[in-house]
Amino acid sequence: MKLKLNKNKVFFNNGLVKKEIHPFWLRERATGEKFLDERTQQRLFDPSSLNIEINIDKAVIKDNYLDIDFNDGVSIKLKIDNITSDLYNEDKVIKSLNKIKWNSSLTDIKNFEYKDNLFESKEMYDLLVQFYQYGFVILKQVPNKENFILKFANSIGSVRKTNFGECFNVKSKPNANDLAYTSLALSPHTDNPYRNPVPCIQLLHCIKNNVTGGLSTLVDGFTVTNDLKKEKPEFYKILTEVKVKFKFIDKDVILENWCPLIELNIDKSFKQVRFSPRLDYVPVIDKEKLNLFYKARKKLSDMYNSEKYKIEFKLKNEDLIMMDNYRLLHGRTAYEVNEGERFLQGCYIDYDSTEGKLRHLKRKFNF
Repeated sequence: MKLKLNKNKVFFNNGLVKKEIHPFWLRERATGEKFLDERTQQRLFDPSSLNIEINIDKAVIKDNYLDIDFNDGVSIKLKIDNITSDLYNEDKVIKSLNKIKWNSSLTDIKNFEYKDNLFESKEMYDLLVQFYQYGFVILKQVPNKENFILKFANSIGSVRKTNFGECFNVKSKPNANDLAYTSLALSPHTDNPYRNPVPCIQLLHCIKNNVTGGLSTLVDGFTVTNDLKKEKPEFYKILTEVKVKFKFIDKDVILENWCPLIELNIDKSFKQVRFSPRLDYVPVIDKEKLNLFYKARKKLSDMYNSEKYKIEFKLKNEDLIMMDNYRLLHGRTAYEVNEGERFLQGCYIDYDSTEGKLRHLKRKFNF
C-alpha cells in the first residue's frame, strides 16, 4: 500500500483502488507529547469535540513520514507505516496466523518446556503462534503445585471465573455436578456451550496421572467442519442455521444459550463449533427441516468420533495443555479409580489474553 499526495490531499493506493484519506482521520491521529500520553499512548484530547471541517493546508512526504499542516493551526508528523497499518481495518497480527488443518495423522507438533522467564521470551511468542495455528499447545515441566495454573494463566492474561470457580479440579468424586468429575469416558465435546459468551480457551494442568486409561483426546473442529462442507454442503448449511438450546443445571444456577453447532463470522468464515450432546435441546421446527438437521447432526457426530480425526495421548505429571475451546473438541478415555489417581486442574481465559500477549511480544522483539 502506498500514499500519494495531490494538491494537499492524501491518497492511498493498495494496487486495486485509489482513495482519498479523510483529513479528519489523519488529524485525530495526532502524536507527540501535546496530543498523546507517552506512557499509555492514550489521547490527551477528545476528537469528537473537534470541528470536523478540517482541511490540509500543506502535506509533505519525507523519510517515511507524512508532515501535515491543518487549517486549525495544528501541525503533525505521522509515520507512514503506522498509517498504512491502520488503513487495513483489521488486526494483521492475529489474522495473519492461518489455521493449519489437522487430523489423526498429526505427529510432529512441537512441545514447549516451561521456564521461569517464559512469559517474556521469544519462546512464548513461538508458543502463541503455534497455538493459533493448531488450536492447542503442550508445555512440559510446569511446576507440579496445586493452583499453579492460576499463576500461569494470569501471566498471560486474566482468568475467566465461572460457577466452577477460578480453577477447578478434574478428578473422580462422589455426587459430581458434571460428568467430567467421574471416571467415565468423555466423547469429543466443547466446554460450556451453555454460556454466553462461551469461554474461549481452556488450560489443563496435570498434577497426577498414574492410572491405566484416562488418555486425553483432541479433534480439530475446524478440519471436520471444512470437510463436512465439501462432502455434505446441505448438512453444513443447516448446522450453521438452526440454533439449539444448551442448558446446564446446578443447585444454584441454570445456564442457557441458544446457538448453532457451527457458527460463522459475518463473512461466512469459520468462527466456532459447539458440541455437547448430553446438554443440547433441539427446537421444534418444520418436520422436513428437522429431519435434515438430525441427519446432519448424526453425520457431524460420526466425524467428530471417527478415528480419522482424533489424536490420543496421555498427559504426564507437570504437563499443561492450552486448547482453543472455539475450535477444538476434547475428551478422554475411561480409567479405573481403584488403581491410582488422575488429577488435573483447569481454568479458562479468553482471546484478549493471548491476543494481547502476542501483540506485546511482537512489539517487544520487533517481529
